[in-house]
Amino acid sequence: MLSALSVIEIAGPMTLGELAALERVRPPTMTRVVARLEEDGLVARDVDDADRRVAHVSLTRAGRELVKRNRSRKDLYLAARLRQLDASQVETLRAAVEVIEQLLEEDDQ
Repeated sequence: MLSALSVIEIAGPMTLGELAALERVRPPTMTRVVARLEEDGLVARDVDDADRRVAHVSLTRAGRELVKRNRSRKDLYLAARLRQLDASQVETLRAAVEVIEQLLEEDDQ
């Protein structure tokens, strides 16, 4: 559920189908996830004016705050762990990040 919230936070309001595709899950699975997030007050659904069968999902204030708190906690944890690496490990990690960025760029094309 945090992953879905993070995707919405980054990409902005989107349909359930778009969110399912980005999360690489089937639409019925995403429908259940979004229903739970909506029950918890973390997302809101807005019906599309042009097509009433389509709903766009967006974060509520509570959803944005949860994503922010979670990201801050993870950032602090990761920063502490990265400080423990020696120079060769940092260089290996730097090279790996470059490979990952190339893979992600290929997906965008």
